[in-house]
Amino acid sequence: MYNAVPLDQLVDRVMAELAKKLALSKAADTAVPSAEPNLGLDTIVSPIPNPKWAEGMNELLASTPARIGVWRVGTRALTKEVLKFRRDHAAAVDSIYGEASATLLEQFGLFTVETRYENTENYLKRPDMGRVVTDEGIAAIQARCKFKPQVQIVVSDGLSANAVDANLRDVYPALLDSLASYGLSTGTPFFVRGGRVAVMDHIGDIVQPDVLVLLIGERPGLVSSQSLSAYMCYKPRKGTVESDRTVISNIHRGGTPPLEGGAHIGTIVKKMLEQQTSGIHLDI
Repeated sequence: MYNAVPLDQLVDRVMAELAKKLALSKAADTAVPSAEPNLGLDTIVSPIPNPKWAEGMNELLASTPARIGVWRVGTRALTKEVLKFRRDHAAAVDSIYGEASATLLEQFGLFTVETRYENTENYLKRPDMGRVVTDEGIAAIQARCKFKPQVQIVVSDGLSANAVDANLRDVYPALLDSLASYGLSTGTPFFVRGGRVAVMDHIGDIVQPDVLVLLIGERPGLVSSQSLSAYMCYKPRKGTVESDRTVISNIHRGGTPPLEGGAHIGTIVKKMLEQQTSGIHLDI
C-alpha cells in the first residue's frame, strides 16, 4: 500500500527532477532528448551537409525532438533515419495494443473495471464504447468505492498502456502528497481498461465526486509513446461539455516531469474546489 511522503521531501524530489531536466537541456546541443530506448540512433546534430545557416539549424534541432533536417541518400532517407522511424512506430503500436502492468496496479491498490470497448480494434473504431463502464464495472464501483468523495482519482490505459507503466510510480504518489498537503480527501481509486476521456462523466454519475482526476495514456506519436494526460473536472456528470475539463498533457520524462506534474495537479484541484468550477471557467 502507498505510504505518504512528507511535503518537504516531495519538494526535494521535484527539484531534483527539474535539475536533471536542466542538465539534459544544456547537453541538447549535441543530442535531441528522447524518452524512448536509445539504440545509438539519436546522436546526429544535423545530417544536412554544409547547411547555409548551421547555427540556426542546430538551434532548431536542439529545441524539438521533431523530425526536421532529415537528409537523404539519393531518393531515399538515410538508413539511420529509417531505423529511427521504424523503432518509434513500433513503440507506438506496442503502447496501443499493450496492457498496463498488473503488478503496478496492485502496488497502488487499484482494482480494475472495463468499459464496453470489447477489444482494441473496436476501441479504435468506436470511441463511444470507451465512454461507458460495463454493468459488472458499475457493480464493482458501487460495491467498493466511497460515495461522494471530495476527489476521485481514476487511472486508464487509454491509447497508451506504456504511459501508465512509465509514469504512474511518480505521478500518483506526488498527486496524493499534494492533495494531502492541502488537506483534501480522496475516494477509492481504481483502473479503467479501455477508457476514453468522457468516461469521467459516467463515473461521475456513479460516484458523484466533487472533482474527478483521470490519469490516461495519450495517443502515441513518433516522438514519445509514454505521454500521460491528467484530465480534471468539477462534478462531471452526463452532458458535461469538453470545455468544462481542465487538462495537463505531455507528462513524461521528455515533457512535463512526472513528479512535477503530480504536484501541479493537486494545486489545480484545490483551485477547482475553491472556485467550484473547471475548464475555461477556472481562474488559474
